Amino acid sequence: MKFLVIGSGGREHCIAWKLLQDGSAKEVYVAPGNGGIALEYRIPLDPFDFESIANACIEKKIDAVIIGPEAPLVAGIVDYLTEKKIPTFGPTRHAAMLEGSKLYAKQIMGKYAVPTASYCEFKGRDKILSHIKSIKNFPIVIKLDGLAAGKGVCVATNRDEATKFIFENCSDDTDVFIEDYIEGEEASVLGICDGDTVLPFIAAQDHKRAFDGDQGPNTGGMGAYAPAPVITKDRLERVYNEILTPIVKGMKNEGYPFKGILYAGIIVKGDEIKVLEFNARFGDPEAQVLLPLLKNKLGALFESSINGSLKNFNLEFLPYHAITVVMASGGYPGSYEKGKIITGLDNLSPDILIFHAGTTQKDGHLITSGGRVLNVTACAESLLIARNKVYEEIKKINFDGAFYRKDIAHRALA
Repeated sequence: MKFLVIGSGGREHCIAWKLLQDGSAKEVYVAPGNGGIALEYRIPLDPFDFESIANACIEKKIDAVIIGPEAPLVAGIVDYLTEKKIPTFGPTRHAAMLEGSKLYAKQIMGKYAVPTASYCEFKGRDKILSHIKSIKNFPIVIKLDGLAAGKGVCVATNRDEATKFIFENCSDDTDVFIEDYIEGEEASVLGICDGDTVLPFIAAQDHKRAFDGDQGPNTGGMGAYAPAPVITKDRLERVYNEILTPIVKGMKNEGYPFKGILYAGIIVKGDEIKVLEFNARFGDPEAQVLLPLLKNKLGALFESSINGSLKNFNLEFLPYHAITVVMASGGYPGSYEKGKIITGLDNLSPDILIFHAGTTQKDGHLITSGGRVLNVTACAESLLIARNKVYEEIKKINFDGAFYRKDIAHRALA
């Protein structure tokens, strides 16, 4: 088969790699791709240029399109390509609103009794600032309603932090809400859906904060590992029964069947499991630890989701552990410089996986072109071995200003 993957990050590089590695595909194109994709398989298209994407599918005789990032999903790329009779993996525009609008997701969770934190919503800066003045107990969680690339959430430990976030991110017409802060351990449980059936993956754990010890600002993700031991077999069963299944049934009842990846960001405290947020696609960097452990052919999984035949699919994972560490540009997630030459990739152990994110080729050099630059990934029989392997190898890679967290998987290994 021939696939076209839409996107330019580490997640999309990983999807393309898996489709080739497991024999699902003979050719995988990526649009627009990055420096980790062979030039002849990169198509320089804007993910929002739906017409050009459809034309490229016809020209390249693409069998299926895989949508990586959330923004084109929310903009309706699946609807457009499906209308053109091009098989496409991912939710429709309406179904993707589970990620596109956090308030919509809250309403769906309330309607179908999915456990989540209580909240109150506001329109505009003045109303929420007035409410914050009356709050006595901190921390609180402030969330912007729309897409924010993983950075639309503030856990404010005091009134000053809350006020600063509001002034920096809200205008007079911004939809924003405050929800109760829940203590506990976070995890990511992804399920693949076909509108009726949902099959849960093993759990992963992301590391959102920029610096060691979960300090610093939120990022798009600084590393991940899988499986996450906080999600035991019993807890995974509960997530399936209490969260994933009710949402899939609920979306079908709403008239918007959910196909694609339903990603539940959850928090666990004792016997309580609650949803923090939903995403409508593979996590990044969760994909980089889940897909290397997937035993099935990824292409067959995509095809079953598109065709509505997941009910008969036996989803399996290898009995190993995977960890990925993000090498980022100095200054990320704030302002950072691009164009730094990357060296050392030729010196790595052959069992280390490198998934490119913010890279490109220029004048014969691989250079940085984004905030998150590389995902350095290892798999092993134990998480400790995988962790030690990845941190031994990552020291061989260099570019000016590079930094990475040195404590990925610290909760599992504590």
